[in-house]
Amino acid sequence: MTDSPRRAPVTRAGATPAGRRRLRRALAAAAVDLFVAKGYEATTVDEIAAAAGVGRRTFFRYFDAKDDVLFANHDEIVAEMEETFAAAAPDRDPVEVACAAVGLVLDSYAAELDVSLKRFTLTRTVPSLRDKEVATVDRYQRVLARYLGARFTEQGDETASLRAAVAAAAIAAANNHVLRRWLRSGGQDDIAASAAEAFALVIDAFRAEPDAADDAETTVVAVLTTATPLHAVIAKVNAALNES
Repeated sequence: MTDSPRRAPVTRAGATPAGRRRLRRALAAAAVDLFVAKGYEATTVDEIAAAAGVGRRTFFRYFDAKDDVLFANHDEIVAEMEETFAAAAPDRDPVEVACAAVGLVLDSYAAELDVSLKRFTLTRTVPSLRDKEVATVDRYQRVLARYLGARFTEQGDETASLRAAVAAAAIAAANNHVLRRWLRSGGQDDIAASAAEAFALVIDAFRAEPDAADDAETTVVAVLTTATPLHAVIAKVNAALNES
């Protein structure tokens, strides 16, 4: 009697960090398609799970509620923002760092155009999803304010808390302006160029006044490919400005 051949072990979906990210995004994509096709209220968690090829219990391992699925990568982006803060050089302009970090939000939208456009439609028509979007933006702003407050305090700024709150609000407003302009264009607008322009305004507004000797205008040219991620564009442009 011969031994039956052993089957290779099957890797369960979501068993690895990469697998969990893929499954979260699969659930999000399935949910968005169903919300658009059937309506948000008419779509059930069971239908979302089935469309993604998993069960109801798996859905609730990733999301607490149906409205959470629309912003599936929110926690990942916050973690990446924190990594950007931690990796920043101590002498780098903290507002510049914060702009580069929030640029990760725009990168995530640009990377999933179809989902982003459908989500934009949904948040404009479903009040509960609009509220969820506002809460998401508020969390990004609080993350920025916490980082900026710590950096401004290190710099001896007596108004660190207030300055951080105002700067974080300005960065969030610039981000939202660029994002909505891009979404309204159907993803056709140059999101990287718009973001570089908007964030440069914020950075300039919060930069310390230069000495009189530094007042002469300087032209700066940065050469980048269209595939360069947004946060890298911002970092490159501002590095060139700081060197000028």
